[in-house]
Amino acid sequence: MSAKNDIQPSGEKLRRAVKWLSEMTQACPDKSRQAIISEAVVRFDLSPKEGQFLSSKFGDSAGAENPK
Repeated sequence: MSAKNDIQPSGEKLRRAVKWLSEMTQACPDKSRQAIISEAVVRFDLSPKEGQFLSSKFGDSAGAENPK
């Protein structure tokens, strides 16, 4: 087996996670985004930094304006 097959381009896991996240939010609108993000972190073996990025950009409070 070649090691070449195991190498992914930089950011590929995150791209796949974002695509999956989009599909899951449409398929399961009743499920919280944070629960879906947590599942994506495990499913795609994302780093804590990548998980935080997903939470900040796609979490339940993402895009909500601060009324203060």
